[in-house]
Order: sequence, then C-alpha cells, then structure tokens
Amino acid sequence: MARKRISRRKFVGNVGAGVAFTIVPRHVLGRGLTAPSDKLNIACIGVGGMGANDVKGVGKTENIYALCDVDEHQAAQSFAAFPKAKRFKDFRVMLEKEAKNIDAVTVSTPDHVHAVAGMMAMKLGKHTRIQKPLARTLWEVRQLVETARKTKVATQMGNQGHAGEGTRQIREWVEAGAIGTVREIQLWTNRPIWPQAIERPLEEYYTPPWIDWDLWLGPAPARPYNPAYAPFKWRGWWDFGTGALGDIACHSMDASFWALGLGYPTRIEPESTKLFGETAPAVSRITYTFAAKGNRPEVKVVWRDGSLYPPRPKEVTVTAACTRRAPRKSRTRRYGRSIRVANCGSATRASSWPGSTARTRACSTRPVRRR
Repeated sequence: MARKRISRRKFVGNVGAGVAFTIVPRHVLGRGLTAPSDKLNIACIGVGGMGANDVKGVGKTENIYALCDVDEHQAAQSFAAFPKAKRFKDFRVMLEKEAKNIDAVTVSTPDHVHAVAGMMAMKLGKHTRIQKPLARTLWEVRQLVETARKTKVATQMGNQGHAGEGTRQIREWVEAGAIGTVREIQLWTNRPIWPQAIERPLEEYYTPPWIDWDLWLGPAPARPYNPAYAPFKWRGWWDFGTGALGDIACHSMDASFWALGLGYPTRIEPESTKLFGETAPAVSRITYTFAAKGNRPEVKVVWRDGSLYPPRPKEVTVTAACTRRAPRKSRTRRYGRSIRVANCGSATRASSWPGSTARTRACSTRPVRRR
C-alpha cells in the first residue's frame, strides 16, 4: 500500500503544536506567572459561605478542577467565579469519579461532614485541608490524625490566624520575657451569633428545591428540613456543630497554646446557663488549669462566650487600655471631661455572671465610669 508523504515542515509543526499545549515552560509566560503544568488540580467540598473564601484563596495559585456543594444557592458565588470547574453535589461521587485527576481537596462543609469527607480524601491519597474545627467530636479528630499518619499526605486545618504576624509576635514577646511571667489568660467572644439554647423546632417545611437535604445531613441522624438548621444556623446544634467554643476557641486559644506550650489541661471547670439536649447553652464560662512545665508556672485559662466579659484588671485604666480616639458622635462627656474610648470593646463594662440573655456587641463604643 502506497504511503502518504508528509512534508518535514508539516510534521514539525504538528508535533510542536502538540507539545506546546502539553507543557508550557515558565519563562515563556513571563515573570510572576505559573505554567498550567505547574498548578495543582484542587477539588473543593463545601463552596458556600466560608467555603467560598477558601475556594477563592486556593484559586489564586492553583487550578480549581471541581466544586461540590449540596446547596446551589450557597454555591452560586463559587460556581460563577470558576465556571470551567466540574460541578457535583455528592463528594463521594466526585472523589470516586475524579480521583485520578485531583491532587488535593479542601473541605469547608458544616462541622458534621468534616471527618467523613476528609477521611475519604486522605484514603484516596489526596492532600487535604479541612476548615476549623477539624471535626465535630474528639473521636473523629483522632481518626483523622491516624489516617493522615498512615497515608502520609500533606494536611492542614483552616486556622488562618496562625499564619498571621500577630500570633507570631505574641510568641516572640513571651519568649523574650517582654510581658513577664504569664499565669492567667482571659478569652471572650460575642459568639453565638446564631440561635442556640433552644429545643428542636416542630414546624413543618418543604425542602427548598436548591438543597439536597439528604446529602446535607450526611452522617447525621435523619430529621426533616427546617430553616432553623441551614444555612449558617447549624452551628448551635450538637448533631451538626460545636457551638461557640468549637467555632472561635481554635482561633483565640491558638496563640496561648503555641506560645506557652500548654499541652493538655489537668483540670477543667465548666459553667453555663441552662442546658439543652440538642443545642449549646446561651452562655458559658470554662476554666482550664495547665500544669507547670519547664520554667513556666501553672497557667489558668478562662474561656467566656455569649458576650460575657471578664472584669477589668485593676492595673488597666480606661486611658491605658484605650489609645484610639472614638468617633466624635460616640464620645460622651462625664465629670466635665471627654472620656477616650476604644472601638474594640475593651472599655465595655464587664457582664455579671451568669450573663443574662441580653447581648452586647463585641466591638462597641461605650463610655465607662472610672473605677
């Protein structure tokens, strides 16, 4: 059979074109640009709310290959930002179908799905980043840690503040002795900013067509859809979230644990307002005691939520604590002089325990009588 002759120019052109679309050297693109062949393919599970920020962040340097969310409305922002990404509702289908094309996975779902999604990703050999808190229960956390050790993949929990300058500066101050010996740490938050300390709702609702409620529940016990759970309000329900402590303590306690090497507490004293079977209490105060270690003495850490504030230390005055001048409209004259109040909540009068249901904004400008 006669062979068809191909000119050298046509042959080189065809081969060159194929290579060009396969590998693009970085120097060809110019300084500061990453070649497509150097980017990781990322699959994102849970892409609404905080998940949208995670998708946007990783999408700055890597290729968003697939997006997965059970709520089309919540996911709309990410879908629009990355229209070429493949879309899924069930992360199990996505991981099974696209495992060979995915390098890493982010998990930014409600807390109750963190463990099952993260576990599956790691068992498939995918590098995995899970939003805080790492999981809903300590047992789930330990299972994730053990799986990460066995699979030897790169892992990270979404505790963004740990990478910031402020947390590192606190550790430097402590190690340099700039703030003296630390014996007590006070932490507080305005969380919860969602409903909790409530019973299960009895009203019946149709499930919105844009939510796959069965997939949203995931490993949680079955219950009918109710807007009291999703979106966002799931944080106060024990089946889905971890309350104010799980939502914020991983951030606010991080510097203390890292700078002082606290380890595990030797004593925990929990206090709270009325307890409910399915939701977290409205207000809580938890005192942790950590044993002395090396040259560090025993440390007491006090956690407060529900806008419960600690009493102002006698060494701290309004003038010393607040160096920023408040907006003109929020300054109040007392005793014939203008009191300078910071807009950071540091001058807010300490709430009295047990901290009623009245809420105070964490960042409020409020004049306080000098003690």
